[in-house]
Amino acid sequence: MSVNTLIDLSKKLFAVAASVAVVGLLGVYKLQLFLVYPSSLNNARNVLDTPDAYDLPYDDVSLTTPDGETLHAFAIRQNADSATYTNKTIVMLSPNAGNIGNYLPIARLFYDFGYNVFIYSYRGYGKSTGTASEKGLKLDADTAMEFLAQDIQFSQSSIVLYGRSLGGAVSIYLASKHPQAIAGVVLENTFLCLPKVVPHIFPVLARFAFMLHQRWPSEEIVGSVPLHIPFLFMNGLKDEIVPPSHMQLLYELCLADVKEIHKFANGYHNDTLSQPEYWEIVHDFIKMKVNPIGH
Repeated sequence: MSVNTLIDLSKKLFAVAASVAVVGLLGVYKLQLFLVYPSSLNNARNVLDTPDAYDLPYDDVSLTTPDGETLHAFAIRQNADSATYTNKTIVMLSPNAGNIGNYLPIARLFYDFGYNVFIYSYRGYGKSTGTASEKGLKLDADTAMEFLAQDIQFSQSSIVLYGRSLGGAVSIYLASKHPQAIAGVVLENTFLCLPKVVPHIFPVLARFAFMLHQRWPSEEIVGSVPLHIPFLFMNGLKDEIVPPSHMQLLYELCLADVKEIHKFANGYHNDTLSQPEYWEIVHDFIKMKVNPIGH
């Protein structure tokens, strides 16, 4: 093979490599909102269960964000006059797929434990308007907290955040932004930050992870959450989406006076909550480690 042929071949290979790099860069940059927030999968924008399908009493709630989006939410309330009223409210922060109707079986469990439940759709999900983004979801979370603070029943109860995956990142944001309103945090299979998840899910795009403008830097802010807020970390060790080490590191970075981590040897990303003793651990933590308002 002649020198000129080698040079031509090198140029072609370089051009191919450059094209792949450009496609990778454009893919990561342009498609990341779809990849991070796949809100339309499985017809989730059109088909939405309501709490009455699970025999849950509820208010259908609409919230308006500062930038004019409308958020859809369900407020599920216990009888505050009951002698067994726990005076605790679970705020469910959803993963990045599906809609709030998909997570009503979990709301049913929390309700059966004796807790109020509040769950809302992020912008661009379910019946909420807009397009999902990190900036937008943080505005949504702030709007939800404002509603809870103004609601007669919820404002007089202890607020516990329950966040799975992306919902865990939202929970950490809320606990750092509104610590005075949060009485406890339960996290499941969430991540240090999104750029550190990309190499695990899409190894071929690892070199382009720096292009992510959706960061959710939980590792940078979890240590700023006041020490008095108790944290529970639920970690599936077979998680194929978020490296299990992320939860361990978040646990270590968390400075809470009361914190627990529980690891589930057979827990994958989406089924850790079905592992033996999962719900006993969650219920015991909320019951024993989260004080109701006034105590």
